[in-house]
Amino acid sequence: MEQAVNLWPLLGIAVIVAGFILRFNPVLVVTVAGIVTGLAASMSLATILEKLGEGFLATRNLPLVLLLPLAVIGLLERHGLKERAQGWIANIQSATAGRLLIVYLLVRELSAALGLTSLGGHPQMVRPLLAPMAEGAAQSKLGALSEPLRYRLRAMAAATDNVGLFFGEDIFVAFGAILFMQNFLQSSAGLHVEPLHIALWGIPTAICAFIIHATRLYLLDRSLGVVPQPVEATAKMAGKGGQA
Repeated sequence: MEQAVNLWPLLGIAVIVAGFILRFNPVLVVTVAGIVTGLAASMSLATILEKLGEGFLATRNLPLVLLLPLAVIGLLERHGLKERAQGWIANIQSATAGRLLIVYLLVRELSAALGLTSLGGHPQMVRPLLAPMAEGAAQSKLGALSEPLRYRLRAMAAATDNVGLFFGEDIFVAFGAILFMQNFLQSSAGLHVEPLHIALWGIPTAICAFIIHATRLYLLDRSLGVVPQPVEATAKMAGKGGQA
């Protein structure tokens, strides 16, 4: 007979979700979730505290690793990094926000597929460089941008980084999720699957994700009127402009 799986430790996930929804202190939420998970897994209080202490000691240098890049990025922004990025991309006549993000999507997926997941990211790439460059490309074609349009471009830049990373890293054979899937299939179903095979089957998904999101970015350019459109669509946009 198959051994029953104890699902009670998953209560820790519910604690994290509830704590973040209620906007409690993140450190407190994670600590309580760890204690709840340990108690649900029939661990003694001493063992739970020992595991929490080991986790703290293993990651005590993490704040330094996170804060140093943020300080450098903040210093660069103070000295005009965003303005330089906007000015540089505005000088490229063929550049549009959609084309720029499509190129970044390709680079992000390929680099993540090679395990270079730290080359991009929201704090170190999207906010200081990618989003300002997308705004600069749109501004060079449309002039002054409205606030809703600026936030839309920023959202698309962030989404592009997310899509490229999420589907690109699934191709990297040493990615933790691939090893997790291999162990899960081995332990729960008795299926032995090589990590390389799992990674290879991530390639079609990554290609589809690239095509779908690149299409969204192309439609973004179409909606901004910076790429050629069918005659009917152009007439409709001209009619709306005349009414405004």
